[in-house]
Amino acid sequence: MRMLTAFGLCYLFQLIGFLGSASTLLLISPLLLLPPPSYAQEVVVGENEDGRMTVRAVRFEGAITIDGELNESIYENVAPISDFIQQIPEEGETASERTEVWVFYNEDAIYVTAKNYESVPEEDWVANEMRRDTFQLRTNDSFSVMLDTFLDRRNGVAFLVSSIGGFSDFAISNEGDRGRGVNFDWNIVWDSRVGRFEEGWTVEMEIPFRSLRYEPGAEQTWGIQFRRIIRRLNEASYLTEIPISAAMGNSLVAGMWRISEAANLSELKVPPRNFNLEIKPYGLGTVTTNRLASPPVNGNFDGEGGLDVKVGITNNLTADFTYNTDFAQVEVDERQVNLTRFNLFFPEKREFFLEGEGNFDFVAPRTLDVPTMFFSRRIGLERGQVVPINTGARLTGKVGDFDIGALSIGTDGSGLENIESTEFSVLRIKRDILSRSRVGMIVTDRSKSMISEDSSQLYGIDGQFNFLDDFEISTYAAKTNTKGLPNKDKSYMGNFAYDGDLYGFSSGYVVVEDNFNPEIGFKRRDNFKQYDGFARFSPRISSSDRIRRLVLLAHTESYWSADEGVLETRAHGVNFTTEFERGDAFAVAINDEFEMLTKPFKIAPNTILQPGNYDFTSYEISYRWGTQRDFSGRLSYRGGDFWSGTNEAIGFSAGRIELSPQLSVEPSYSFNKVKLPEGNFRTELGRVRVTYTISPRMYFSGLMQYNSTESSFSTNFRFRWEWAPGSELFVVYSDDRDTNPFDRPDSFELRNRGWAIKFNRLFQI
Repeated sequence: MRMLTAFGLCYLFQLIGFLGSASTLLLISPLLLLPPPSYAQEVVVGENEDGRMTVRAVRFEGAITIDGELNESIYENVAPISDFIQQIPEEGETASERTEVWVFYNEDAIYVTAKNYESVPEEDWVANEMRRDTFQLRTNDSFSVMLDTFLDRRNGVAFLVSSIGGFSDFAISNEGDRGRGVNFDWNIVWDSRVGRFEEGWTVEMEIPFRSLRYEPGAEQTWGIQFRRIIRRLNEASYLTEIPISAAMGNSLVAGMWRISEAANLSELKVPPRNFNLEIKPYGLGTVTTNRLASPPVNGNFDGEGGLDVKVGITNNLTADFTYNTDFAQVEVDERQVNLTRFNLFFPEKREFFLEGEGNFDFVAPRTLDVPTMFFSRRIGLERGQVVPINTGARLTGKVGDFDIGALSIGTDGSGLENIESTEFSVLRIKRDILSRSRVGMIVTDRSKSMISEDSSQLYGIDGQFNFLDDFEISTYAAKTNTKGLPNKDKSYMGNFAYDGDLYGFSSGYVVVEDNFNPEIGFKRRDNFKQYDGFARFSPRISSSDRIRRLVLLAHTESYWSADEGVLETRAHGVNFTTEFERGDAFAVAINDEFEMLTKPFKIAPNTILQPGNYDFTSYEISYRWGTQRDFSGRLSYRGGDFWSGTNEAIGFSAGRIELSPQLSVEPSYSFNKVKLPEGNFRTELGRVRVTYTISPRMYFSGLMQYNSTESSFSTNFRFRWEWAPGSELFVVYSDDRDTNPFDRPDSFELRNRGWAIKFNRLFQI
């Protein structure tokens, strides 16, 4: 491992030792329930002295067979947990269908099992996805459990199982942070199965203690929440009462993030966490053809191996090490069309960086154009090329009231033209304060070597303060230090927001100076001050059995150059949406925009807009079919003025056609017909993803994309099999061709092609 990586780790461990003495977490003492008479089922639900619901975990010897049958004798002796409460659509009402839950544990694992009653036949259930961790699972009939293992009332981990066995696990930080603090790519080793009984479906989950982080101590109290989603009714119900405002509109999943409203799980005698070690070696074989390379590569075979290691340093602190990291199994990016003069954002898809993502997040209100202070795609990817990652180390977890995220990565640029080997380091510390609030700091560093002058650092502090349930104030200040970019190197932000169910509004301000340079971050535009305002009125229509909610939005924003104070961009918009009980929605929007160009803007290959002022007004009409349907997606039409001319745009996005619970097709398409005095042009972007799920742990997917702007038709086919918990086999094929095969078949020429087979094995010690 490189010297900087080792030096950085030593420094980080010293810092964490200091923080460990700063604070400890005070656990709430559980209510001890008296055992029931021997002739009755054991009651496990009560209240503590603060009136919070308390669930007592029941210990047993032996094990539960995870088969979805719920036929062990312990079910005869322990009364189920039931009486779920609706959050949406009828806040505070009894759930439409009965749910019965049990929580058991032994020395190895915690078991959560449930009976989910249904009053309709199985063909009316909504279950169209089996693949692990996909978004579609969250729109299926499902049962979920959330565990707040540190009882801090703001962070937790959750586990979801659908009625046909699809499963997902995810980590929640800072009560979800309105979606920004939910990491659906967090994965651990656990097991689940579903079954059927005459009146519905069952689920059994086994969550090993060694897969969880928790405080030391024999007997503990955790936070716990259960959720039942009945998609045909667009209903979400919980063990405890969750306010409808926590749904952030009509989200069926967001209520789970309100960890402060969860029940207590008491009398849980957890095993001491020993030294946990996970080793995951991999082997990889590739065959590559690249006709654009110089000289061209044709059928080049290569093989390599690498290693990932995870070490449980303490009960709540984990170190990850990686050597010769490879991401051959990662799905390719989805193509985008850019008709703006600013950078496009592509999300991270690499598992190593996704796993601890929540530990590095920095405050970023959705309505403001805030830079991303740490953007992991800047590591291992440069100028469109993959740069090998030689070594890496990551430290994540909790020390007292402090959340820690530390990262040190070394890349190897040898053999790549104009790319040097680089060291990347990140340190992020957050501290929970008050109720659902936090403050934090971040430091990043990118350098060519320990003594290199070619380096760049970022220093930032941030705060997020939530009060009265739905009010939020957020702020940050950051500065960069880059050679050759002195002064004007700061960015700062302030935002106030109220996000209730009936009303919502926000007002914010952000400044990004000309030389602010987050080398391991992302910024969409340079040198600006943005003012932003937003208002929403969204009444629920209880008198209608067809319409669930009406939403009226108004938005205004303006961008001014940070140094000269000149107006560069202004936009005003109004949007009216009708949300239906079935999950569909119809929307109409009108937008008025102003843009000032200070230099020529090449909007298309043969079309250049000249400096000057441009005013244009556009409108959009759209209809969205709900995800519970066999056919879903959003169809839109946009027309009106565009820069100096007009643009007609048709789009179909987030499409999905369910052919069976195992087979789905996800099409999307966008078309722009632009007419300008400077020149006319069209853009087309088509994408189809086909997924066949053999089991929740085995699937095949194919992604085909056409982009007229790049004259590109690409394919990416992936087979994934989790043949043992945490151990996987991948087979991947990808290629890229120079044009649309349906337009000019004679010129469908190959640019590049690749095959990859990757095999890994998880060893737990």
